[in-house]
Amino acid sequence: MGPRVRPNWYTAILWGLVATNVALTVVPRVFPNRIPVPILISTLVLVPVVFALLHAAQRYGWAGIITFLVVCLAVSNLFENSSILTGFPFGHYYYTSSLGPKLFLVPLLIGPAYFGTGYLAWVLGTVLVGDVRPRGNAFTTFAVPLIASFVMVAWDLGMDPTNSTIRHNWIWQQGGGYFGVPLTNYLGWSFTVYVFCQLFALYLHFRKPSGDVVKPTLSRSYFAQATAMYALIGLGIVLAYLLGGPNTAITDAAGVVWYSSNIAEAEATVSVYTILFATALAAAKLLQGSAAVLSAQLGAGPVLKSPKVLQPYPVRSRDMTAEEVG
Repeated sequence: MGPRVRPNWYTAILWGLVATNVALTVVPRVFPNRIPVPILISTLVLVPVVFALLHAAQRYGWAGIITFLVVCLAVSNLFENSSILTGFPFGHYYYTSSLGPKLFLVPLLIGPAYFGTGYLAWVLGTVLVGDVRPRGNAFTTFAVPLIASFVMVAWDLGMDPTNSTIRHNWIWQQGGGYFGVPLTNYLGWSFTVYVFCQLFALYLHFRKPSGDVVKPTLSRSYFAQATAMYALIGLGIVLAYLLGGPNTAITDAAGVVWYSSNIAEAEATVSVYTILFATALAAAKLLQGSAAVLSAQLGAGPVLKSPKVLQPYPVRSRDMTAEEVG
């Protein structure tokens, strides 16, 4: 079955997941060390995954979102393992044991993290550019994945230095200019996200429309849910800086010394002008669309029906004679 309009309780569940993500963003930073790190990381990955599955099913149906999930997991794991072995496309790095069990050389948590945030980036891409439809506009089919890749990489700009240089969840063997992270990492992210989003866009473009599918009516609230989930990523990074701990010196794998407060401040600054900027732009588009609809409704006067012309006498096909006219 394809996507169908969901009842109010379905929308309530999605907003409940947004509220849960608010708590997960604020509470650990206001009250640090209260939640065990493995539980916190797993929950931070799980909530966006559940949100993405339920949210996308309303728009694309279960077949659609499972396709996105499979493509995302396959492409991200392939390129992550490739880079660890060869350096392409991210650069030379490896994962430590801190993120738990691995699939080949990549922790199991990494794939779902790609999926959860990748889906949010996809939604913002459709808000900013337009919907990708079966046999639809070729421009949106290729532009949405490109924009989504930039939106996704903004997340990594705000979290990679902390997770690699400070926490050592993964190690950049040759270091890098962005607090121990190389430019190749972000180029690799752009490439990876573009590939799985582009494959999904082509799937939607060439998917055969089904006559028995009830096209969902997607409200502004529907898109606001995903926009809010993405905004929370940026807010969490800013809060981490504002409520951060003491400044410490950290040496990366290349022997360069960085300071934790500088890293946190840079990540917060970048997040404000990338993640939160993209959020503000998407919110403006949603409000602009609502304002346009309201303006059209207010500007349009009452619809008047054309008067029905009554003909009391039958019109004969032959020409009337002069006597009949007189």
